[in-house]
Amino acid sequence: KGRRRGIRDNGNRFGGRHSACAGVRLMKRAFVLSYDGSAFHGWQRQKSLPTVQEALERAAFALCGKERYVSGCGRTDAGVHAAYYVASCEDAFFIPNEKLPFALNAHLPPSVVVRRTISVPDDFDARFSCKKKEYTYIIDNGAFPDPLKLGYASYVKRRLDTERMAAGAAYLLGEHDFSAFRCEGSNVKTTVRTLYTCGVSQDGDVIRIKTSADGFLYNMVRNIAGTLIYVGLSKFEPRDVERILFSCDRKEAGPCAPPQGLYMTALYYGTEGLDGGKSV
Repeated sequence: KGRRRGIRDNGNRFGGRHSACAGVRLMKRAFVLSYDGSAFHGWQRQKSLPTVQEALERAAFALCGKERYVSGCGRTDAGVHAAYYVASCEDAFFIPNEKLPFALNAHLPPSVVVRRTISVPDDFDARFSCKKKEYTYIIDNGAFPDPLKLGYASYVKRRLDTERMAAGAAYLLGEHDFSAFRCEGSNVKTTVRTLYTCGVSQDGDVIRIKTSADGFLYNMVRNIAGTLIYVGLSKFEPRDVERILFSCDRKEAGPCAPPQGLYMTALYYGTEGLDGGKSV
């Protein structure tokens, strides 16, 4: 007697502060976030290893007392960063969108920040609803490595010829079988993808390779970057990129570039509040 009775929602018990939400139909939410991948073994949850997905799921549990599966827009590798990333999960927070990022960030490590949340339809999925993704690969090409870029760019000591790299990148545009740029490790129905952009730019000692596509294969961007670096070093001719592409043979392409230079930088869903990007 005298105790406030909790309520039940789908068999889960909440404290009295949620009683005003009794009977509310739970929807789905999407999170726009950024993270430094240096301390994580990628996005996807792994046994006994820290991942971004695990960190976000722990934060969600801390807020609502329920385990929630958080779907991410892509499986970034260990050491890969995201300037712009989208995740989604079933809503059980009872917190408005304008306040939810602050609540989640209070339970997240400093290397992961939720920037905004929006309500989305029940059939929305961060991965499968995405229509276009953009990645940016950053290369430190100075005479000496910049210690401030350690862990955030791939260092190449020899001077790269960006005009040659850009000429080679042009052969990758369009719809192709990108088997030559795929590492083993994931099962996909098709290795055909459409590359919308693949550009190379330089700002001082920093070189950026920016690619966007309807989807990417496992390590595809890093393998493209490694191949274009070989073009820039004159180990491949620009026209060799076309030969490598049509060979569909991973052994013909250049090495897989290191993960720390890779960032997810833009996403397109056709959904207001989710489409956007962040330059690096």
